[in-house]
Amino acid sequence: MIFMNKNILAAIFTLSILGIVGFYYYKYSVLETTPGENKYRLGNKYLEDGDYKDALQLFDEVLAEHTEYKEAHLAKAITLLQMERFDESRESFNRAIGLDNRYAQAYANRGILNDRVGRHEAALHDYRKALKLNPELAEGPGWLWRFLRNIPDRPPTIADRADYLEAELKKPESERLIRVPELDSKQRMYKK
Repeated sequence: MIFMNKNILAAIFTLSILGIVGFYYYKYSVLETTPGENKYRLGNKYLEDGDYKDALQLFDEVLAEHTEYKEAHLAKAITLLQMERFDESRESFNRAIGLDNRYAQAYANRGILNDRVGRHEAALHDYRKALKLNPELAEGPGWLWRFLRNIPDRPPTIADRADYLEAELKKPESERLIRVPELDSKQRMYKK
């Protein structure tokens, strides 16, 4: 019977683990499963970092070559929303929904757009449609997402906002409190 040195076994185990991790990193971070995916991922990084100009440029490049890439239309719409280019943002949300009328995240984010521009009935409709298509959106961000972004408190979800809007819209117009900019700014975007 041949015995191996413990150091050799540890080295083989370590290299095996590194090989597996490397493969998955390559598969899910480098290898494109959808044409344009790497530019799309980089654009998302820019979007998350608040570098909207560079994000928009990358999303436009992806969409110039891959016009049916609904996730890129959504990301472009969110970028334009953050840049307060509301009409262009609406066009991109509508394009994403046109490609997939069951795309809950597009409805959720278009609801946020409608909310920001004062179209509260339309926002409520989009929020409810998003929640009907994907009830998990009501849960909002999990603890890991909040931890990685250093957000200790759970931000309001579209379900929270929809319930609030519905209650406020039932009141006489003079008694409504629909906009609270400090709270509204904490609403997160919905992707994936």
